[in-house]
Order: sequence, then structure tokens, then C-alpha cells
Amino acid sequence: MNEYLVSIVTPVYNSEKFISDTIESVQNQTYRNWELLLVDDCSKDASAEIIESYRKDDERIKYIKLEKNSGAAVSRNVGIKNAKGRFIAFIDSDDLWEPRKLEVQMEYMIQKKLGFTFTSYRYMREDGTKTTKVAKAPGKIDYNGLLKNTIIGCSTVVIDREIIGNFEMPLVRRGQDTATWLKLLRVEKYAYGVSESLVNYRLVGDSISSNKVKALRRTWNTYRNVENLGLCKSAYVFCFYVFNAIKKRI
Repeated sequence: MNEYLVSIVTPVYNSEKFISDTIESVQNQTYRNWELLLVDDCSKDASAEIIESYRKDDERIKYIKLEKNSGAAVSRNVGIKNAKGRFIAFIDSDDLWEPRKLEVQMEYMIQKKLGFTFTSYRYMREDGTKTTKVAKAPGKIDYNGLLKNTIIGCSTVVIDREIIGNFEMPLVRRGQDTATWLKLLRVEKYAYGVSESLVNYRLVGDSISSNKVKALRRTWNTYRNVENLGLCKSAYVFCFYVFNAIKKRI
């Protein structure tokens, strides 16, 4: 099972508060054959020093620093470009994986010969306490389904490049993950979901209401300016997106 190298890509920007927990959740994986590519987008805090304290004791941890602040899309693309693994996974610098996350997902992908999978995830408060709310992954989702329901959490995804091929994220400041999944689903018919909740998604930052407004704007921008959908179709799928977003939070 551990014969395939999984390259895990993490953009880092001023992540000193949570990056240790994120790294340790990767180190605690029961699936051991991985490399963690931490791409520092010119952090101004102690992120680099914290990463170095782990890197010096674990050769699987790689540190890459960008020359100028460029955003998460560029950071993830640099990570993908430097990845040595056939499989690409993502984890954000404030999220946590359950210990069997990679083991469960890799076994599923290898047995079923799947190129694109994701998992359910649990919402977690900023202090790390888990909530009872889980965003449940459907068994599979296609392009049109994802337009209506952005259920794929970035930190849950694993891609098999042997099946999907090489890829990179669109160079947009926000929402590049969903834009990427939509791009891949134009080629690969389905992304397949693992029902087990294997990722803890941390709710941090601005007020909850402010984050929701940003998410609405980001999704609308993806429809209109990345996917180039017409106004009517954008409005149509946006209504479904809003409904499903509310349902996820209730």
C-alpha cells in the first residue's frame, strides 16, 4: 500500500499559529510514503523557523520560499511543479488530517483506479475543538453538480497524475481550488467522494458573516470570469450553490 509517493502541497503565509498542528497531523499519517511541500509566500512571522524545526528532523518535509508574495494559486502551483509523487494531495496550513486520511483514500483510489477523490470534512473552531457539523461528500460529483454545490474541500483532495495528467491551478487570488476541480471535471467525468470524515476544517479569520459574503463573491467570480458562464446560467447555478451552502452550515 505504501509503494506510491504522495506529494502533499501546502501554501504558507503567516501561519505560525497553526502550522505545527498541521505538520504533525501529516506526520501522524498511517500511510508513511509522503513528502510535504511547504511553500512560503513571504511570511512575515515565525512560520519559516517553525517549519525548519520540523524539517531538520524529517527529510520528507520540504521548504520552498517564494521571492515575492504571489498568492495561494502560485504557491500551490510551485508545490505541484516541485512534487515528485504520482499522487498530489493538498492540506491548508490551518487544517488537520485524521491519522488514516491518506491510508483510506489511497486504498480506495488504487483498488478502484480513480484519478480524483475527496472526502467528507468536519468543521472545527479556531481553538481546535471539533463541532458536530460535517460536510458530507457525495459518492461522486460531475462538472454541473460541482457548479451547484462546491462540496469539495481543498484539504480533502487527492489527484492521481497518471490518470488525470499534469495540471495547475488558475492564477486567481481566491477560489482557485474550486476553479481547478471544475477544470479537471471538464476532462475527468467524475470526482469520487469518501463518506468518512477524514479532515478537520478550521473556521478562522473575520466574522462568520464576512466570510460568507466573501465566499459568495468568490463563487460568482468563478462562474463569470473563470468558467465564463452566461449571466442566466450563472444565476441558475448560483441559487443552487447558496441553498447547498446554507444546508452545509445548518
